[in-house]
Amino acid sequence: MGQEPTAPAAVTSADVARLAGVSRATVSFVLNDTQAHRVSATTRARVLAAAQQLGYVPHAAARSLRAGRSNLVLIPASVSAVGSLVSAWIDDLQSELERHGYITVLHAGRFSDAVSAARAWAELRPAAVMALDGDSLTDQAAEVLSRAGVRGVMAFASREVKGVHTIDFDHARVGALAAEHLVARGRRHIGVVMPRERGLAAFARPRLAGAQAVAARSTAAVTAVEMSYTHDSAAELAERCSELELDGVFAYNDEYAALLLHALRSKGFSVPDEMAVVGADDLVLSALQQPPLTTVRLDLPTPARVADALHELVDGGTVPDIPGMQPVLVPRRSS
Repeated sequence: MGQEPTAPAAVTSADVARLAGVSRATVSFVLNDTQAHRVSATTRARVLAAAQQLGYVPHAAARSLRAGRSNLVLIPASVSAVGSLVSAWIDDLQSELERHGYITVLHAGRFSDAVSAARAWAELRPAAVMALDGDSLTDQAAEVLSRAGVRGVMAFASREVKGVHTIDFDHARVGALAAEHLVARGRRHIGVVMPRERGLAAFARPRLAGAQAVAARSTAAVTAVEMSYTHDSAAELAERCSELELDGVFAYNDEYAALLLHALRSKGFSVPDEMAVVGADDLVLSALQQPPLTTVRLDLPTPARVADALHELVDGGTVPDIPGMQPVLVPRRSS
């Protein structure tokens, strides 16, 4: 039997130093852009060229140990599941955090409780945690992160959590605004779409609760209806709409709403005469539907503002007030 192939040895800063003809300390000063130590432009260029030639990549954990702090910001969310609006917002946030020297790590693990999740996040020793689903955090989870040396925890949430800087984001208000609009338009049998995709229940449940609270104050009734983000599932739900005698649907967001809108029209429904449809997020595609889709726009703080605040939280332990999410109804012809 032949010998097992061995992995090539990792390139180290010592290799870079030898090729560049400088000390390892100089390599460290150049690659970490240490301002306290002056390195000539010629030497800096030689070190960078050697690092590129060897394919050297700095060791993030070792660099954090030397600096005495991590530069990781952990976002515990399955970003691919939360929709185009939030995914685009997080892309911009990552760019803004890079401006402050942070690296963003997305963590999409499944956990039975908030403390177990916090322990898993803490193992990476991030400088900060930015939670999209802050309502799932607890005081105990925040304490686990603090004891592990996490310098700042920020979250979008509808309630205060001890040890967490919260930015107000109440999904119940989104569902309530959509339901209020449908009720005002005379709809009395309203379906609220509950996506089957992993990671969305935390956002969908409070939206359903908001719609139910509106129905409880009126003569309308709300029914939760499940749907996957597929043509087949949308078609199945369109079939069920007649059985459930629905005359309006809040479809969680614009992506699910657009899919359902096409399925309803394929089944012969007249929108909005027989069925009103409302989405959320005010994506570009919503105004392009036939008929144009009524939606709930989510006015969020800018990624730049959140990144600046998170940096202040990590650096100094304080953070300025950040305005929370404001839902705004954008009425169009689908309702």
